Amino acid sequence: MSLLHRNDQELRRLEELNELRQHGINPYPPVFEKTHSSVNVLNGFDDNKPEEFAQVSLAGRIMAIRKMGKATFCHIQDDAGRIQVYLKKDDLPEFYEILGNLDIGDIIGVKGHVFRTKTGEVSVYAKEAILLCKSLRVLPIAKEETDENGNKIVYDAFADKELRYRRRYIDLIVNHEVKSVFAKRSKIISGMRRYFEDKGWLEVETPILQPLYGGATARPFTTHHNALDIELYLRIADELYLKRLIVGGYEGVYEFCKNFRNEGMDRSHNPEFTLMEIYIAYKDYMWMMGMVEELISGLCLAVNGTHEVEYDGHKLSFQAPFRRATMHGLIEEAIGENIFGYDRDQLLVVARKNNVEVENNASGMKIFDEIFSQKVEHTLIQPTFVMDYPVEMSPLAKAHRSEPGLVERFELYVAGTELANCFTELNDPIDQRARLEEQARVKAAGDDEAMVVDEDFLYAIEVGMPPTAGLGIGIDRLVMILTGQTSIRDVLFFPQMKPEKQHH
Repeated sequence: MSLLHRNDQELRRLEELNELRQHGINPYPPVFEKTHSSVNVLNGFDDNKPEEFAQVSLAGRIMAIRKMGKATFCHIQDDAGRIQVYLKKDDLPEFYEILGNLDIGDIIGVKGHVFRTKTGEVSVYAKEAILLCKSLRVLPIAKEETDENGNKIVYDAFADKELRYRRRYIDLIVNHEVKSVFAKRSKIISGMRRYFEDKGWLEVETPILQPLYGGATARPFTTHHNALDIELYLRIADELYLKRLIVGGYEGVYEFCKNFRNEGMDRSHNPEFTLMEIYIAYKDYMWMMGMVEELISGLCLAVNGTHEVEYDGHKLSFQAPFRRATMHGLIEEAIGENIFGYDRDQLLVVARKNNVEVENNASGMKIFDEIFSQKVEHTLIQPTFVMDYPVEMSPLAKAHRSEPGLVERFELYVAGTELANCFTELNDPIDQRARLEEQARVKAAGDDEAMVVDEDFLYAIEVGMPPTAGLGIGIDRLVMILTGQTSIRDVLFFPQMKPEKQHH
C-alpha cells in the first residue's frame, strides 16, 4: 500500500491494522446481523418496558470515544443517527484488548440491552462487540463548545465546499444534515412517481446514446461507437422518443432521464442533470398548468409539511393557484413598452435603450430572449407560469389557437429560475418539418445549439400523433428549491468538478 500523502495519524492507523492482524483479528469481516437502528432504539425505548429492548444488535461508525479505565463510552453513527454504547472490560475482555487499536471512523457492531444512563441518555450496554471495518483515514470531526450565553460554537467543521463535493462520502458522515437533503430528493422523486402511477401513466426508458440529438436547443456530448463506426450523442432530451410512443398508441408516458449538455456550469447548471418529461394525449398546455400546480404543491406539502419554503432569502408559497402571465405582458411591465411583433432592428433599439447586453450579430429571437432574461427573469420570485412564447423560440410547440406568431407554451419560474417547460405539442407534420428545416438553417449559420432535422421523428409525426401536452421538470432545480439549497451541487451526490491538481 502506498504511503504517499499519509500524515502521522494515518501511518499510525496502518500500524494498528497490522497489529490487529498479528493478533488474529480480521479487521474486515464479511457480515453482521443487525436487528435495530439507532432511531428504533432512541424513539422506542420505554423505561417502564425495558424488556422490549433486552436484546438488540446495532452497527455503526465510531464518532466519539471516551475511555475511563475499565469502562468506555462511545457514540456510533448509522444511517439513521447516533447512539451511545457502553463498553465494560469485564464483559468484553477480548474486545477490550484491541480497544487501543480503534479510532474514530472505525465501524463496529454491538449486541446487548438498552438502558438509560444516570445522565438520562438512552444507550446500549454491549455484551458483545466486534470490529467490522478499520478506517485508515482521519475524519474531520468538528468540535463543539457552548459559551456562557448558551450559544453553540463549532470548531474545525468540514466546511470547504469543494472538498465536500469531491469527497461526498466524508461530507455525508460528518455533516449529518446533508443526508436529509438527499432523503428529501428521494421523497420528491418517489412522490412524483406515485402521482403519475395513480393516474395510470406509464414509466418508460428511452435511449441515452442517440444517432441524432434533439428535443432541446443545446450542444451535445459526442462519442464514437467502434463496432458500427458511427458518431453517437449523449441525449440532451428524451422528448422526440417519448412522442414516438404517443404515436404508437400510449396515452400517457413519462421518464426520469439523465440528460447531458455540453455547456457552462454555474449554481443551477451541471453538464449531467435529471429531467422528468411526461406526455399526455388529448390534453393541452392549459390543462398541464393545473396538473403542475397540483403536483408541485402536493410535493412541497409532503416533503416540508407546509406549502411555504425558505429559499435564497425569499419565503416562497406553493399554495395553488400559481400566478399566470404572458411573456410579452411581463416584458411590457418591466420596460414599459409592448414589443410584440417587433423586427430585429426594433428589438436591438429596445435592447440598447434598456441596457440589455447582446452580441452584435445576435438574431431577433436571441435579442428578444435576452430582453426577457435580463429584465424579467430575476423578478419572478413566487411561482409564475410564463405563457405564450414567440414561434421562433419554440420549434416543437403548436401554434397558438388565437394569437398569430405565438405558440402554446409555458415555463414555470420560481425564484428567478426556470423550473418547468410545457408545450401543447406540434403534431402538424408539414409545420413541424418547416420549423426543423429553419432550425437547420440557423445551425448552418453558426448557432451550434440549434436543432437538427430528425427524419425518423418526422416520419412518426406523419403517421399521426393525437393532440398532446408535453412537460419537462428539472428535478435537480425542484429539489434545490424545495430543500432550500441555492447550488445544484448541494443536491447532486457527485457533481461534475474540475480535475483535482496532483501534488508530486
